[in-house]
Amino acid sequence: MIKESAGDRLLLLIFYIFMGGFALYCLVPFLTVISSSITSEGALVKYGYSLIPREISLDAYKLLLSDDVIFNAYGVTIFVTCVGTILGMILTCAMAYGISVKSVKYRNHVAFYVFFAMLFKGGLVPTYILISKYLHMKDTIWVLIIPGLLNPWNMFLLRNFFNTIDDALAESAKIDGANDIYILFRIILPVSLPAIATISLFYALAFWNEWFRAMLFISNENLHPLQYLVMKVVRNLDFANQISDQVTIPGYIIPSNTTRLATAVVTIGPIIFLYPFLQKYFVKGLMVGSVKG
Repeated sequence: MIKESAGDRLLLLIFYIFMGGFALYCLVPFLTVISSSITSEGALVKYGYSLIPREISLDAYKLLLSDDVIFNAYGVTIFVTCVGTILGMILTCAMAYGISVKSVKYRNHVAFYVFFAMLFKGGLVPTYILISKYLHMKDTIWVLIIPGLLNPWNMFLLRNFFNTIDDALAESAKIDGANDIYILFRIILPVSLPAIATISLFYALAFWNEWFRAMLFISNENLHPLQYLVMKVVRNLDFANQISDQVTIPGYIIPSNTTRLATAVVTIGPIIFLYPFLQKYFVKGLMVGSVKG
């Protein structure tokens, strides 16, 4: 066991102080947003942003949570995020593994086709006609899920990770009579958990923040996701501010700035809880020791 010297302990202490200070520096803006979201609009306009609210007010949250619309949007977004992430990872893993196996014929042609489609898209009008007229997914919740199930960039990232796995793992399983499906789900994926967790987070963030397809294809308010609802709230506040410049209500200030901050807290809050569960896969490589001999 190597004994640490006084210089090593001092360097380690400086490192911890620096990292703690940097973490606190990154945390200050987030705490400022939370503090300002529970500040009254008048105090925010008068005193500006601060870590400690001058006048506590929950008007912004009361405005956001005044009816069941936002809770319904939460349900839609959670369903889209969970189902979309699971189905997207199944398709991404299957395709990434398929074009990473050297014995698969025309795998390079398939990879080029996906790469070409990633660079050159059909455009907005053909996409709208395809989804609404031929696939009949307009005003359905699946229009928020199916078009984003396979992201070419994520697929290539996962393919590159699969290429780093030693071929001895799959070859030894094939000698024992295992097929490709068994090899993928019982051998390749368990040693690829860091990559799986990272790509899953990418998909979850993409589905959580989806609003553009809702604006194009969904007119049913019961199917509006959270981000699209937030965008409508912000637009309505901008319109209300324009009206308030012409019509003034004595003693009342529209909580436009605090509502924007409250929407940020409401929308990013749940997705933040994903990071503690996935953090260990970012810092731990499960490939270590998987191939022996």
